[in-house]
Amino acid sequence: MHDPCHPGKIVRCECLEPLGLTITRAARGLGISRQKLSDLVNGKTGVTADMAIRLSLAFGSSPETWLGMQSAYDLWRPRNQLESLEVEQFAAAGNS
Repeated sequence: MHDPCHPGKIVRCECLEPLGLTITRAARGLGISRQKLSDLVNGKTGVTADMAIRLSLAFGSSPETWLGMQSAYDLWRPRNQLESLEVEQFAAAGNS
């Protein structure tokens, strides 16, 4: 499996650029600050539940899709480092 791209890159490449939207114009349409959208498209922040709803209303897809992209991105690196994690495994109650 490949390293998933940051959802902000999807916003930039699949939503803003094809429509010729600037970050300033898109931020105004989303009802957020220019800085907040800039941080997202530049990978400095992730998609929150609120942002997922805004993106869904503005560009389509479901909020769950936007959050799923963020979740896949967030889980990628830790999953690839499982062997290096030193974690004690606990048995559930009744599983002795």
